[in-house]
Amino acid sequence: MAILDILTLPDPKLKTKAQRVTDFDGSLAQLTEDMLETMYAAPGIGLAATQVDVHQKVVVMDVSEDSDTPMVFINPEIIEATGSQTYEEGCLSVPGIYAKVKRAEQLVMKYQDIAGEWHELSADGLLAVCIQHELDHLQGIVFLDHLSTLKRKMAMKKLLA
Repeated sequence: MAILDILTLPDPKLKTKAQRVTDFDGSLAQLTEDMLETMYAAPGIGLAATQVDVHQKVVVMDVSEDSDTPMVFINPEIIEATGSQTYEEGCLSVPGIYAKVKRAEQLVMKYQDIAGEWHELSADGLLAVCIQHELDHLQGIVFLDHLSTLKRKMAMKKLLA
């Protein structure tokens, strides 16, 4: 396993849209292991492959209290989202910046595991927020993109200071 370099703003590679995973092989398993090790070391609760300059639809996360419940989502897709919640978010690619972001309260997601098998997951609360945040990365979106222009400019000024 290896700790990967995490891209940070204003790196333009964070705006790259991820491609669908088609090869479920040893290199995918190695990538997910490295991403989990990187996420835990950072420390964080979620990491999208885009953040480590791999532009494939791969996300890892662990929102458990003891950081002992790793989850891996390949080709994740939200198929239903309801309700609304506002949560203060941070991001490993936007170090030291936190802001309140409005997202769906509950969601249903389909995804593949590292063997390529399809699954469905219902989520709410912090898990739902984390899923939406990480899936945004796969579309080239960072949480600052959800803020007003003024708040985004203030956050970027602080980040680059």
